[in-house]
Amino acid sequence: MNEQALTVREAIVGRRSIKKFNGQPVDREDLFNIIDDAVWAPNHQNREPWRLIVACGKELKKLHELLRDTTIPDWRTLSEDEVEKRMQKFTTPGAYVFVIVPEDPRQKERLEDFAAACALIQNMMLLAWDYGIGTCWKTPEFLDNPAFREKLGVKPGERIVGMVQFGYFDELPKGKERKKSDEIVTIFGSDQEENDED
Repeated sequence: MNEQALTVREAIVGRRSIKKFNGQPVDREDLFNIIDDAVWAPNHQNREPWRLIVACGKELKKLHELLRDTTIPDWRTLSEDEVEKRMQKFTTPGAYVFVIVPEDPRQKERLEDFAAACALIQNMMLLAWDYGIGTCWKTPEFLDNPAFREKLGVKPGERIVGMVQFGYFDELPKGKERKKSDEIVTIFGSDQEENDED
């Protein structure tokens, strides 16, 4: 069991998206502990609309093959070195979580479920950071590829919200500045008051 080391603020401000993992495996128990805590994300009417497809440990080999077949359709014509190089972005993470929600025909519920799944993903990423595990939330086009979806185990009427890679890393990416509140906030009624003064 991981003892929490970071404050909520430290986790939010310090977390980075990791693009270069070092290939070290992620412990299944750690990953499931992260998921068990992440499900406390806010979700409308407590529907908990998500389900997760996880690859960690021995399942990674089959997932790598699916990712190879999907993203490098001509891989058989390439050299082993070239395939390995192109697959590195998929083979160095130590675990994968695919977050899936139902495509509710009602727009309100569909948007609510998508938003809830995004909150779940953020929770997983922050909790993983507290474990010293990096993450990267990805939404590549191939997530909508019918053959990929079928082989992954996604059912008709479901949507993959994201593919989250988990893993360890040797280098911490530098954080990019974010916009401050004075750049993104409009005080309610302030525009109207300015117009009233004219």
